[in-house]
Amino acid sequence: MDGTLALYGLLALTTLPPLVPNSGLLVSAGVLASEGHAALPLVLAIVAGSALLGDLLMYLVARRFGGPVRAWMLRRPRRRAALEWTARHVRRHGVPFVIAVRFLPSGRIAGPLTCGVLRYPVRRYLVGAGLAESLWAAYSVGLGYLGSAAAGNRLYAAAIGIGASVLVAAVGTAVEWGTRRRALRARGAGQTPGEPPCPDREEGDDQASPTAAA
Repeated sequence: MDGTLALYGLLALTTLPPLVPNSGLLVSAGVLASEGHAALPLVLAIVAGSALLGDLLMYLVARRFGGPVRAWMLRRPRRRAALEWTARHVRRHGVPFVIAVRFLPSGRIAGPLTCGVLRYPVRRYLVGAGLAESLWAAYSVGLGYLGSAAAGNRLYAAAIGIGASVLVAAVGTAVEWGTRRRALRARGAGQTPGEPPCPDREEGDDQASPTAAA
């Protein structure tokens, strides 16, 4: 019982902040749930809820302190490119991109911060981030759960789950790299990518340009 509670606490602590490597832990939690040592619905709720809370905190900080956050992201070319690329796609695609960006390598940070800097509507952000983290939790924990059921061996299940996670991350990196490269080629050819209108603002909101001076 104490070990199960410790697992739940560890899942929450490692999922809340970004950039904490916990793929192996999530797969292991799925394996334990498959063997009856943890409650699958509770594992999914903790992982998705903790991740959503972390995303919301980053969004609110960027929304409240847009100037300093924007200045920090513009300080280095890589962060600036991530901000501009994410902002362009959030404006163009809205909630579907808020969901999709979560699965890109830098999306856990770039997505919430960019949405906050843009003052993207809170309700829309919560819908997109909530769906994204629910899908991410189901996918991450499900790899271990289904792998254990299929392989019948903890070690094999963990290897399958971690291998699948690495593959998905590699595909996400390739997609992100390809779309940014096409954008750079368009700029080099003298084409200016169309800037779609900003999302509808909530009452009292001022929609900020992500690259405006802080």
